[in-house]
Amino acid sequence: MNLTMVVNGSSHELDVAPHSLLLDVLRDSLDLKGAKRSCDTQVCGACTVLVDGQAVSACTYLAVEADGCSVLTVEGLADGEALDPLQRAFLDAGAVQCGFCTSGMLLTARALLRENAAPSREDILHYLRGSLCRCTGYRKIVERDHRRQWLVVDLDQIERRVRRRLVDRGDRRDRLALVAGDVDREHEPI
Repeated sequence: MNLTMVVNGSSHELDVAPHSLLLDVLRDSLDLKGAKRSCDTQVCGACTVLVDGQAVSACTYLAVEADGCSVLTVEGLADGEALDPLQRAFLDAGAVQCGFCTSGMLLTARALLRENAAPSREDILHYLRGSLCRCTGYRKIVERDHRRQWLVVDLDQIERRVRRRLVDRGDRRDRLALVAGDVDREHEPI
């Protein structure tokens, strides 16, 4: 099946099988390795790319769905040797940790900032909850995004409020988010 898509500003005409996943086309056909294969079930965020500005999980997104679309991968964020301001913000904050989830987090943050130029901390946490960081680097990412947006927020106060809301609701997925590091657990025991 023939498809055409613009990837990181360059047009590509590709012949792919109808069942080809966007992640495989990006990694294998275009040699763009920034999006990572991890869960293959749309839950970890390591494969996140932007299709026409929307964050998608490339591990479950058919390549044919991107026909005629613009795709942005982490490799397309920088302008030559100059890092994108969001990349620079992550580096400056030490928010890259091991780097496995970083490309997905960067693109998720880019999608958020496209929708909301001044997100609240809760907005950031909501957007990033589909991105699993094995190094529990969420705090630096959230703090960095806030400094990038020049927001002054009492992080501890917000964490306690979010934690209370999660515990009050008793939602198992949200409790798992606490374990995964979405909320810092040092300040107040559950």
